[in-house]
Amino acid sequence: MKRMMLTMMATALLWGVATTARANDGVFFTRGSMLVPIHETDISVKKEVLTITLNDDGHAYVDVDYVFSNTGDEKTVAMGFEATKPYNTGDKINLSGVHPYIKDFTVTMNGEQLSYRNKLVVREEMDKPYTGPTDVEDEDGILPYAYAYLFEARFKKGDNFVHHTYAYEMSTGVARTFEVPYWLTPATRWKGGSIGDFTLRIRADKTAKHFCLDEELFKGSEFKVVAGTGKVRHSKFSYNTTLIEIAIRNGMVEWHTKNFRPETDMNIISADAHLNFVDNPKFGSFYDRSDSFVIWQMDKKVDKRLARNLPYAHRGYVFKDKKLYDYFSQFFWYMPDPLWQMSTDDFTPRDWKMVNKGE
Repeated sequence: MKRMMLTMMATALLWGVATTARANDGVFFTRGSMLVPIHETDISVKKEVLTITLNDDGHAYVDVDYVFSNTGDEKTVAMGFEATKPYNTGDKINLSGVHPYIKDFTVTMNGEQLSYRNKLVVREEMDKPYTGPTDVEDEDGILPYAYAYLFEARFKKGDNFVHHTYAYEMSTGVARTFEVPYWLTPATRWKGGSIGDFTLRIRADKTAKHFCLDEELFKGSEFKVVAGTGKVRHSKFSYNTTLIEIAIRNGMVEWHTKNFRPETDMNIISADAHLNFVDNPKFGSFYDRSDSFVIWQMDKKVDKRLARNLPYAHRGYVFKDKKLYDYFSQFFWYMPDPLWQMSTDDFTPRDWKMVNKGE
């Protein structure tokens, strides 16, 4: 019986004041507590639908549907979700293998929910076996060891359906409100080195999000707004970097392609990471409802009416006051909605801080 490791990697790192996780689908051979990358010759990724939901609670929610095609004999595969140790959080390594910043891990294969176990694995230094906690303590806290959620799965001949979900804390920092990296390149380790049919969906549920993506990765087709309210454009930022800029409110954008062979990995990053570095950024050029968001311009003298109305603009309020309408209309994220009733029922603590600062 051939045993391999399919790894859906979620890497948690601290950047500033929170963690960031990365998810990844790759193929590995497992030997003891070491993972050795290999290329699978029988199983290919026929289809993948990846949905990432960005909420205001500081978490990214990942939902992935796969169709794997097995052209070889039926086989049992050791599958695993791997997550590296958080960086700069002050957490000690958990020898049980349970990651401190990942929750709600589930995996279903061909309609059957699979159980899993946790353990520590070697991620980068493949030739160094794990012998105890002293091996993973270094000066800078960047460790080659990872937490793993391992489960047994039986691949039948033909199509196999895998549904995978989890949540993890996003990173935050002085220069950005959130960041969600996602590893795509390990898909090239599967048979054929590509994903036959790939769909990426990014959602904002009961909120609005303004973020950027690397233009180079998403060539060949454009992102489309498929639900709610949204905008998509290509924008130039500092150092002449061109990125895909997206603003969505209570909605979703989608990118679809065939025979996807990713050459780089994806990084969803809040737009303030770029807007804060332009000359004389204007108050409100970026706004996010989560508590991790900090408006540094509030240290300066700011028009109190603008501050008070910022959360209303974020929900699409159509201002009758020309000064307010013209001011917020200059921002990409502002999407007027004549149907929005001016209600504060869903105002977040961040929104109320803005309203109160404007009093």
